[in-house]
Amino acid sequence: MSEKPFDQPRLAINRVYTRRGDQGETSLAGGQRVPKDGPRIAAYGAVDELNAFLGVARAAIEEAPSDGPRLAPLAAVLLRVQHELFNLGSILATIPEDVHPKQARVTEAEVVRLETEMDALNRDLPPLRSFVLPGGSRVNAALHVCRTVCRRAERDVVALARVEALPPEAVRYLNRLGDALFVWSRWASHAAGVPETLWQPNLSTSGLEVHNES
Repeated sequence: MSEKPFDQPRLAINRVYTRRGDQGETSLAGGQRVPKDGPRIAAYGAVDELNAFLGVARAAIEEAPSDGPRLAPLAAVLLRVQHELFNLGSILATIPEDVHPKQARVTEAEVVRLETEMDALNRDLPPLRSFVLPGGSRVNAALHVCRTVCRRAERDVVALARVEALPPEAVRYLNRLGDALFVWSRWASHAAGVPETLWQPNLSTSGLEVHNES
């Protein structure tokens, strides 16, 4: 059996509150106390938020009465991505000099797999003739929420990388994941037979008023 690339977690959580954060500080993985509104905390906090929204999307798939089986492969992918995001959060919560060689992280392998899966599903989709709006199904809307949160997490990680050293895979992974979530939202609608909601500029208030006056 091949050796696992990352160490297993070694922690015991027996108290949820410690009162140590009441003064607006928190601890990094290496024990350093930093402000809760610092760029490193913002970065891994946004990644954590994305992970939570992916859980919502996965639950939406699993609870879909008829579409769940067709979308089950996507639910499995989302679960894997949740693990990968936790690995990314591990690195973001650690200053470079404290990173252990076997500490969990995202690597080029995760980036390449996202690209491969994205390309495979995108081949099944009709070409877009307009931008799409979130909605049409709960799963589609949930994945679009994930996409937008992912882009914010990417921006936060880029901002962190401007002031502190980060592995380049951190930004690349989130960039590809944002693209993948867009493809997955389209594929989820396609697989469930739900029409996409295309952007129509003249369905705005201005456009409707002009139409009604003509």
